[in-house]
Amino acid sequence: MLCELMAGHPDFRSLATIAGISVDLRYASANNFVGRDLYGQLDCKWLHREAAAGLEAVVVHLQRQDPGCRLLLLDALRPHRVQEMLWQCLDGTPLQQYLADPAKGSVHSFGMAVDVTLVDQAGVELDMGTGFDDLSDLSHPKFEQRHLAQGLLSQSHIRNRQILREAMFSAGFSGISTEWWHFDFGDRALVRRDYLRIE
Repeated sequence: MLCELMAGHPDFRSLATIAGISVDLRYASANNFVGRDLYGQLDCKWLHREAAAGLEAVVVHLQRQDPGCRLLLLDALRPHRVQEMLWQCLDGTPLQQYLADPAKGSVHSFGMAVDVTLVDQAGVELDMGTGFDDLSDLSHPKFEQRHLAQGLLSQSHIRNRQILREAMFSAGFSGISTEWWHFDFGDRALVRRDYLRIE
């Protein structure tokens, strides 16, 4: 289904209907690793209703466990055509490891993945040791303890990432080994097989 035709589809919810989150879609601006707006006129402020319900559970978890923190959504639905553009931007570079091959499909394109971070009560992003879309191994959760031992990450960075992970995991999201900000909702293989991909 084309992104332009999805408004009102029963499987999708607008991000505006999810109370307690902030939204700053980085691919709708130049504030991303490509350095330009990739969404243009496309309305990408949507998620599959299941992932949206998961975010509502994250909000509840943070209110109970870490009331000084609030979820900031950096990316949600990413149409397949935009995933193809990102893939082409990194063509022939080792940085393609940070993207799902469009031939398989990104879980973002089904509205079942999010890129998120945390902000404090004043709306200031918590320091995670790297920014969003920092395509280096400092962003890899699997290397955090090594980077901590080397002094490249601090205990504060690790703690902030753990607060985020615990909140997301508590609501049924799963992380990946290469990006502290990315979380999937549901089994990737089943999502790709059974859910509607947005073009």
